[in-house]
Amino acid sequence: MSKIWLIVLAFATYSPSICAFSKQDQMPADFVSLAEIAPDIKIEMKYAGSDNFIGRPIAGYEAEKCLLTRPTALALQKSQQWLTQFKLQLVVYDCYRPQKAVTEFVQWSKDLNDTKKMESHYPKVAKANLFSEGYIATKSGHSRGSTVDIGLTGLDAGAPFDYFDPVSHTRAEQISTAARATRALLCATLERFGFVNYDKEWWHFTLKNEPHPNQYFDFPIR
Repeated sequence: MSKIWLIVLAFATYSPSICAFSKQDQMPADFVSLAEIAPDIKIEMKYAGSDNFIGRPIAGYEAEKCLLTRPTALALQKSQQWLTQFKLQLVVYDCYRPQKAVTEFVQWSKDLNDTKKMESHYPKVAKANLFSEGYIATKSGHSRGSTVDIGLTGLDAGAPFDYFDPVSHTRAEQISTAARATRALLCATLERFGFVNYDKEWWHFTLKNEPHPNQYFDFPIR
């Protein structure tokens, strides 16, 4: 089956499921590096550099490394293995996120004069509304270690990662047929292996049976 027909089939059959703070400085034993579990997945940790909605490396990201709970990493490994037969590759943009990084997001949001990344990341949504409209949270599922921001290399998804706008909603209608197919394929693949999508961000997925559903970690990424 060709790549195009795979995407069309996935889009045609996909029906999406709309999709206690505990500070710890040491990485728990059940966290792993995705590169060691699934080396075929591309890693582009946006918050370890300056290519993000703030425009600088974020607190806690001391290495460009994707850390996740082992069950999450294994589920991504299976997802990539399934996609490999169609010559498709997953790319992760963010994985485990220290709580200190979330705190930096909150602090940044209070400085309404800092809008240097507005044009590229939130041109139509007022910075003051990014939290209330659900694009950023004061407590992130990423800090539990089983949420990942992810895409497919080489395929158009209709909006880039961390583009805060209704067009990034998973089922947005104002995108091309090809972009809708890309999102459908991504969702169908990840849901096949146990993930649930967040409906306001096509790239955001959480392992349904995550091991730490009520615990938020703060150890640095090293």
